[in-house]
Amino acid sequence: MLRSSVVPPAVQRVLLVGPDDDDRRALHVILDRLGVVVVAVADAGLAARWLARNRCDLVIADGVAVAEVRDLGPPVVALAADRAVAASVRAFEDGALDCLLGPLDEAAVAVALVRVARMAAAAEPAGPGVVAGDAGAGAPDGQGALGSGPIAASSTAPATSTATATATATATATATRAGDPGARGVARLVGDSAAIADLRATILRIADHRSTVLIGGESGTGKELVARAIHEESSRRDRPFVAINCAAIPATLLESELFGHRRGAFTDAVRDRAGLFEEADGGTLFLDEVGELPPSLQVKLLRAIQEGEIRPVGDSQSIQVDVRLIAATLRDLQEEIRAGRFREDLYYRLAVLPVEVAPLRERPDDIAPLLACFAERHRRRHGRAARFADEAVALLSRQSWPGNVRELENAVERALVLSEGDTIDARFLAPHLRPPAVAGAAAAPGADDGAELSIKKATRSLEMELIRRALETTGGNRTNAARLLEISHRALLYKIKEYGL
Repeated sequence: MLRSSVVPPAVQRVLLVGPDDDDRRALHVILDRLGVVVVAVADAGLAARWLARNRCDLVIADGVAVAEVRDLGPPVVALAADRAVAASVRAFEDGALDCLLGPLDEAAVAVALVRVARMAAAAEPAGPGVVAGDAGAGAPDGQGALGSGPIAASSTAPATSTATATATATATATATRAGDPGARGVARLVGDSAAIADLRATILRIADHRSTVLIGGESGTGKELVARAIHEESSRRDRPFVAINCAAIPATLLESELFGHRRGAFTDAVRDRAGLFEEADGGTLFLDEVGELPPSLQVKLLRAIQEGEIRPVGDSQSIQVDVRLIAATLRDLQEEIRAGRFREDLYYRLAVLPVEVAPLRERPDDIAPLLACFAERHRRRHGRAARFADEAVALLSRQSWPGNVRELENAVERALVLSEGDTIDARFLAPHLRPPAVAGAAAAPGADDGAELSIKKATRSLEMELIRRALETTGGNRTNAARLLEISHRALLYKIKEYGL
């Protein structure tokens, strides 16, 4: 039989382990059609004896047999009769690189073979014995065997079900400890909550599509991190990822920044300059705070998305670009459309694949892993190690965290720098936090038996509250918020960073 061009050359022979049932017979037929040589054995013992005298590129085993065959050498894929997520996760924990769920189809099996071949190739420096159970061995520092492999398939040939995507995301985050230096893709996302698990699964499903993505969520939730994870899980991972904050650049300069300009296009244009669209050609362009784009640029961005071409300022010719666009906003763009500040047609072009990042207050289960991640990060930065006591973790989990993950990280760094000893307890943290009962509001001076009589602390609390209210009033527009607060835009950006808002 002719070998399918879809199947990678690295997968020529597969050892199929398990009882002779309908699922295995169907898989045997599919592999035959794909041009893969299949050897079938009934159990792990027979598999071990066969592999002692022969070689294969991949083992596909019944879910319960994965743990028995994972140390035999070749990478392992689980065949799960149970479609429950728990069964898939268990297979990954036992050492499977991937998991096939029935009913099987040729496209899903082919994509799984491609995916596993790439994972195995990424882990090759560690030798032929590397499997998911040894993730991280032979991979770059902090990056496990599943750290950056492509997971999502094309829309015409879905690789796996939602359950498989969720299980794969869980295994990826486990294999490369989430938040480790060098972590890529969904391994960047730290947390044990259902919201983070769903977010990882969503990223894996959409990563390899070219459609635009619109990421929503409050300030400090990690929208750029999500954008990077999407890029790193896609086939564009080796191409540029270019990010720009649309609110940080004056509107008069933003067009040149995005699309480039030609010499003489304006007073200071002394030479040709490529824009960010050209820099990101072949890769991904991330537009943060896209709701801040002025109407004139919204029209040009719409054309760039629709036509795949841009026109530098001062040029009469258009340039073709191949860019996957990801945008993010903390604004309600539907409300902006109703107010006439954002184009409806652009919104629908951006929101082909909408992704929402939940605020930290809705996922308290993520506090503990985030604390561990930030403590390790700042240990390396400040050369000081400390752990958070259980009561400290409980206290932090009760906070509302209006500044979300960014505010939490600032609190961790502050605690590591100011505390003494190896353990940070609740008693040390309490004076530095807003009481949960009034989280989001300034604490009244004089409360707590005089503990808040400090003018410095009261001023800080008042500033934080006024900045929050100004940002809420302006829908997150920092320029208008600075005007309301009667401070410069630069001063507002500094205070937002300082307070973790």
